[in-house]
Amino acid sequence: MGSDKLPAHVVIIPDGNRRWARARGLKPWEGHYKSGSYDNLISLFREAKKLGVKYLSIWAFSTENWKRDKKEVDILLNLTLKRIMDLGKEIHKDKIRIRHLGRKDRIPAKLARELEKLEKETSGYKDSNVQILLDYGGRDEILRAVNKLVEKGEKVDELTFSKALDTADIPDVDLIIRTSGEKRLSGLMPFQGVYAELCFVDKHFPDFNAEDLRTAVEDFGKRKRNFGGN
Repeated sequence: MGSDKLPAHVVIIPDGNRRWARARGLKPWEGHYKSGSYDNLISLFREAKKLGVKYLSIWAFSTENWKRDKKEVDILLNLTLKRIMDLGKEIHKDKIRIRHLGRKDRIPAKLARELEKLEKETSGYKDSNVQILLDYGGRDEILRAVNKLVEKGEKVDELTFSKALDTADIPDVDLIIRTSGEKRLSGLMPFQGVYAELCFVDKHFPDFNAEDLRTAVEDFGKRKRNFGGN
């Protein structure tokens, strides 16, 4: 596939973890354990790199997820911490840069420290990038960006606004994949994703694998994008 047919930036909305678990008579968080397993995540990261997708973003925890049962929230955040620590041991083999997008003031302090540490340790890698959206919401990101610009007293245009977002040096989204058959974006990157192609996959995220990612990217390559032109 030519580079002009490749999405530079792919975002995955990993939906359906709890439905996957309930369908199997399991506790809701068992779906998170399955989808958030190290083997599952690293296989997606490596497939993206193999395909030539330079930026892969995965939405791990939204600003609205705080409304869930405290036990489930704690399990999600502890699982994220464990995976970040696991990645810290292995990610250098693949030379993948890790970045956190989202709020940093509400997540547990240890998780924030480990994310910051991994970001610094991998900051020299350029060819393959993974963004973890944690305590992220599209409206929240926009409001934080607006407040940054207000504090600086800057005149706002598209360029200055984009630089105030969490994705400041990351290209706009080309392809958004949502699993579990739901057909909505739930506020994901409303500014960066205005011309993103959409792919809705019926599989719940615990069953979504590297082959499914490849299929979505190949389908993207068949689409014609006009960006409002002819």
